[in-house]
Amino acid sequence: MTPDSQALLARGLAQFTGDLPLPAGGLHAAVAVSPLAHAAFGRVETTAACAEPGVVAVLTAADIPGLNDIGNLFHDEPLLADKVVVCVGQPYALVIAESAEAARRGAQRVSADWEPRPALFDAREAFAAGALIQPPRTFALGRPDEVWSRCHAVVAGRVEIGSAEHVYLETQCALALPRDDGGLHVHSATQSPSVVQKAVAAVTGLPMHRVEIEVARLGGGFGGKEDQATLWACLAALAAWKLKRPVRIRPDRREDMRITGKRHPYSADYRLGVDADGRFLAYEAFLYQNAGCSADLSTAILERSLFHAASAYFIPNVRVTAASCRTNLPSNTAFRGFGAPQAVFVLEAAIREAARALQLSPHVLQQRNLLRDGDTLPYGMQPDRVRARACWQALENRFRPEEHRRDIEAWNAVNPRYRRGMALIPVCFGIGFTATLLNQAEALAHVYADGSVSVTTGAVEMGQGVHDKIRAVVAHTLGLTRDRIHVETTSTLRVANVSPTAASTGADLNGEAAHQACLTIRRGLAPVAASMLGVPVESVTFAENWISTADQELALSWESLVAEAYARRVSLSALAHYATPGLSFNHASNTGKPFAYHVYGAALIEGTVDALRGTGRIDRVSVVHDCGQSLDEQTDRGQIEGAVVQGIGWMTSEDIRHDAQGRLLSDSLASYKIPDLRSAPEMDVVLLEDADNPPGVLNSKAVGEPPLIYGLGAYFALLDAMSSLRPDVRPEYRTPMSSERIFTWLYPDEPV
Repeated sequence: MTPDSQALLARGLAQFTGDLPLPAGGLHAAVAVSPLAHAAFGRVETTAACAEPGVVAVLTAADIPGLNDIGNLFHDEPLLADKVVVCVGQPYALVIAESAEAARRGAQRVSADWEPRPALFDAREAFAAGALIQPPRTFALGRPDEVWSRCHAVVAGRVEIGSAEHVYLETQCALALPRDDGGLHVHSATQSPSVVQKAVAAVTGLPMHRVEIEVARLGGGFGGKEDQATLWACLAALAAWKLKRPVRIRPDRREDMRITGKRHPYSADYRLGVDADGRFLAYEAFLYQNAGCSADLSTAILERSLFHAASAYFIPNVRVTAASCRTNLPSNTAFRGFGAPQAVFVLEAAIREAARALQLSPHVLQQRNLLRDGDTLPYGMQPDRVRARACWQALENRFRPEEHRRDIEAWNAVNPRYRRGMALIPVCFGIGFTATLLNQAEALAHVYADGSVSVTTGAVEMGQGVHDKIRAVVAHTLGLTRDRIHVETTSTLRVANVSPTAASTGADLNGEAAHQACLTIRRGLAPVAASMLGVPVESVTFAENWISTADQELALSWESLVAEAYARRVSLSALAHYATPGLSFNHASNTGKPFAYHVYGAALIEGTVDALRGTGRIDRVSVVHDCGQSLDEQTDRGQIEGAVVQGIGWMTSEDIRHDAQGRLLSDSLASYKIPDLRSAPEMDVVLLEDADNPPGVLNSKAVGEPPLIYGLGAYFALLDAMSSLRPDVRPEYRTPMSSERIFTWLYPDEPV
């Protein structure tokens, strides 16, 4: 981030959606939510709530003037439940009051005549009952059925991958302001301004051009505000439209955790066949995704799981099937990695079992099967500039994992209590929205008379540094220092039809659109500069706020060029549109080129288990990561380190628990353990050298999601340490590898 941004955040002066002042006459809203996981109801009793001091109104589904549905991919998600609820925490009434406290008190006094119905919470049970979001999908390559008999070893097993809470610093929030023209201006803590705009328009019955969604910044998102911020914005907008007064809604941490969805838990069956040297011959898996009660983004997340089922490896014969199963839990949603980490974990578990069968190190199998140029992925794409082996080799050269292995074995031989382990994890992550239509962006650039530059894109800043990367692109393109450039807040009135800031595409799409807009401006300025300098246009260069000739004998300031261009009535503004070229995917055959490029990397993760106490910790993570030619090395390193720690937390301590009625038990940070500074490992991050990337903006690569996959290695490093104590016991692959699981695995006969 820029020094100005850092100072605002460090001093607590940066304004988030919840910090915006509530205008005079403003109201607060809170939701009444279902206490049951599945129930029918007829009448909503609001009398007691309306009698609560400070309560202004109570709205139900009957009060919605437009469409009572906010589903993005499927129309299966009512804004307010009508006649049936399908999870604990589903809103069925909205209470609006003079204060947030009064709204919450009123919400607690709303009731309904519930008629309980049977509920499903397990993905496999939902699949058996036919409760699916859509029919299962299969990606396949080669002929796996013909290969199993030729395999030297075939391993099979089951994997259970747990959920995770986003724990963004800023909870969900929206502030809706009625406009004097009958429209709405909604400040929303969303990653998807245009999705929210479309939903608000549908709920209120307004055309989209009468609804403005504005996002200044988010206090974290991690995918949890890609689709699920829509609910809160629509609730605030509905209340503001009905009452003609400003309305804010902001759940507290516990409410947010109980009502919103999480990372999708997966259950999976796998089978992996290898030859005597450990080369993969065939792989098949069936993935059961727990979608929760509505589609949300589950089918897109499931698709990305399929895209990444082979991870960074070449497997000539593959068949992976995945089913999105509807259960009576809050609808699960996007989370950093978007389904890819779950699929990668299944294959990495299978690799460990194959290594056990062959009595080889997992690292041997991993290295022998890494992708090369010319290899084909299970969806028919042959990646360009494959750097899986280059990253692995750079990791070996820099961090010497085999030396670490020997040190660990020597340590474990003489230390019965503290056992050490390690794991290596490669990464191959496709960049781009798998929904091809979303791979587009627009940017609006203005050069003002004093030479300062304003840029507006659809990118939402949420701490990941996307605005700073866009600023770097603009500075490079116009030959300016970054202090001359300001990236504006995101607004659907300034840039329309924006794609979500998600899928690690924020800088790629919006940065390239900004690049194209600035190129248009520069093309208009270059002839003016050439005329002023008396030289050919092709000899003009832009750098460091000056315009000069190639030999730098003649020069003029940026300000003087801008002033002269304005005097000559040359445009100092440009709107540019960018669509990622070359993308295609055939959903009938499940083949094509869905990604612009892939990100590669490799990591060594080291951990220690205390065999007496049954606890584990991750000691060190060493990473070689392919960022292309980084736009901002400090930002990229920060994203890598943050993603790794987030992945470690998911694998080791973050445990989502529900009771038998579907009520969330881990509903606060007292019962849900995220990593803290003391549990974060030492980290060494090396960016791969000499790594160009022509498809990326200025040869860069996206960085947001891929490094989270390194965090999966935490599970396998701890498992490696535990296996040194009980080498004869076959592991059970179930996340997280919490202290409870470590203890019960080491001491299965001891009461807990």
